Amino acid sequence: MKFRHTLSCSLSIILGGQLLAVGELQVTETGDSITVTRGEVPVLTYHKAEVPPPEKADPIYKRSGFIHPLCAPNGEPVTGIHPADHYHHLGLWHAWVKTRHGKDSPDFWNLRGRTGRVRYVKTIQLHKGSDRDASVGFVVEQEQVAYKGKERRETVVLKEHFGIRVEFVGGENRVSYRVKQTNVSGEALVLPAYRYGGGLAYRAPHHWDQTNSDYLTSEGLDRTNSHATRARWVAMWGPTTKGAATLTVMMHPENRDFPQRLRTWPPSSHNGAIFFNIVPTQEHAWEIKPGEQIIESYLLRVSDGKPDKDKIEKGWNEWAGDALKNLEPLKK
Repeated sequence: MKFRHTLSCSLSIILGGQLLAVGELQVTETGDSITVTRGEVPVLTYHKAEVPPPEKADPIYKRSGFIHPLCAPNGEPVTGIHPADHYHHLGLWHAWVKTRHGKDSPDFWNLRGRTGRVRYVKTIQLHKGSDRDASVGFVVEQEQVAYKGKERRETVVLKEHFGIRVEFVGGENRVSYRVKQTNVSGEALVLPAYRYGGGLAYRAPHHWDQTNSDYLTSEGLDRTNSHATRARWVAMWGPTTKGAATLTVMMHPENRDFPQRLRTWPPSSHNGAIFFNIVPTQEHAWEIKPGEQIIESYLLRVSDGKPDKDKIEKGWNEWAGDALKNLEPLKK
């Protein structure tokens, strides 16, 4: 999908008899996607329809239920999709990897194994904002589905309510990312300790590498020493055609095993590409029993320029105590 990256301006336009600021946030749903824009500037797109991989890749890598692009305030993407080294990396997504479910071990992340996947099911709510609320967003239902036994019997293991809320504050795109998962099967989903999977995952644009990009964690670590450490937030930055941009992922203190452990890549991995994953089970195993519900909440702040550690730290402190209240409209 192509987007116009036109910068917004301070003028107003007449649309349908109403005076609207060009920079006003809007959410639009089609049969294939849900898109948030700020005037004509793209903010993010969520994919309802399955997106095919590159032409020569195995069609098994098609998938729905992810965000790409996520854009900086300047309108340029800060996500990448279907990189040649990992066709299953899809901008912003989440899925469990190493699991046990009865006699099977479904992997909802690595599609090549054909044992599981995540998919969009339906839209539950569009939040279009109001005179009192400038934010927009949506709630969708997703499924983590296993293909069990030799016959690859389809079994829905987790039903998800996936909520996104977008604000434009202080020159930043701020995206609340909330996942509520319920085990709707008759067996526990066992999650052994493993190095990646589960929580929010991110792949940066393909041109971000060891020469022009990096990580910065709340503990002051970078690509050389942040893997398997704990953090309250992680910032990742790199170049766009309109200057540097930063994506900061903040983790809520009520998330499992907080401060949460990280999966990051060292400079030697894939030419220093930026891949990031919050891993609630990296150190300690977990189990989601039949009928049990779990919730993970994050705040994504996308800004132009490189990260400012003091500013991010202040922002995390302001958000952490208030995040669940701010997400109340998406709990329905």
